[in-house]
Amino acid sequence: MTRDPAPKKSESLEIRLPFSTKGRFMARCRDDGRSASEAVRGFIENEIEGPARSRSRVWQVLVAAMAGLALGAVAAPSLAKASAQTAFEQLDGNGDGVLTRVEYGRR
Repeated sequence: MTRDPAPKKSESLEIRLPFSTKGRFMARCRDDGRSASEAVRGFIENEIEGPARSRSRVWQVLVAAMAGLALGAVAAPSLAKASAQTAFEQLDGNGDGVLTRVEYGRR
């Protein structure tokens, strides 16, 4: 079975921005090891995907925050344990020890 080739990138988009902004953007792209075109295409794809992707990002941040709280609880139990537990209990509306999307969204 052969794969369909990726669509040809034949369209262009012209934008106007200050020279200093362009310079900073190009430097950032260079530091990230990608072209300006790749960065702009990635931005456009993220915009097209819309709110569903944003919700996914919220969950990623939430998981990272919970992990940070857990690590803080291990590093400084006297400082973090009570506040992390209290924060989780406030989010866990039904007290089952599992945080659902509904419970988080109710916040």
